[in-house]
Amino acid sequence: MKPEQILLDVHTHTIASGHAFSSLQEMVHAAADKGLKILGITEHAPGIPGTCAPIYFRNLHVVPRHMYGVELLLGAELNILDYEGHIDLEEFYWKMLDIRIAGIHSLCYQNGTVEQNTAAMLGAIHHPYVQIISHPGDGTADLLFEPIVQAAKETGTLLEINNSSLNPVRHKVKAHDNNLEILRLCKQYEIPVILGSDAHISFSIAQYDHIYPLLQEVDFPDRLIVNDKPNLFKQLLKPLPA
Repeated sequence: MKPEQILLDVHTHTIASGHAFSSLQEMVHAAADKGLKILGITEHAPGIPGTCAPIYFRNLHVVPRHMYGVELLLGAELNILDYEGHIDLEEFYWKMLDIRIAGIHSLCYQNGTVEQNTAAMLGAIHHPYVQIISHPGDGTADLLFEPIVQAAKETGTLLEINNSSLNPVRHKVKAHDNNLEILRLCKQYEIPVILGSDAHISFSIAQYDHIYPLLQEVDFPDRLIVNDKPNLFKQLLKPLPA
């Protein structure tokens, strides 16, 4: 996949997350300049220090969902909190989000055994509101990837290959090998993946430069990457409970 083919990026953060550096409109402008059709803005949920309060998510209805030719999905990157896969915020707020990502973050998760960590992620994958798992391969917690990939296929939950965690400056030493394993398994089981920039500044939107070499290394098929297929992405996005 070539950078010019990218049409969506749904894991990004604005200044509302407390440690990012661009406003919402700056992010959408940058997405439009890059030719994106869909931009997701997924602010950190309250388990991350300094992020927005729950009232932020309650007021998302005031924001237009189309700006500068870009469709905007406003949601949250929720935190997996325990070995059962519980997530933060409350169901009252989950229903107000356009998109729901969940991941393990060291600031609000007590690392356990590989079996406990895997159970935590499986719990989130089976959660009816969680549509995407963020940076499962970043190495924050040791995981068994085959059951995670199989559960993602069973539930229709997208697994993210995260560009930011592959950046050498992050010192995520296991991220390279972990993401290679996830890609190999997704290729084997014919499971689509989503590339995520995890942009914390507008210049990083749709930046997947650390991911492309891994895709080439495993000869990962373009047909299993959703970032150039907005309609397929929407079809694959797990629907909300009735």
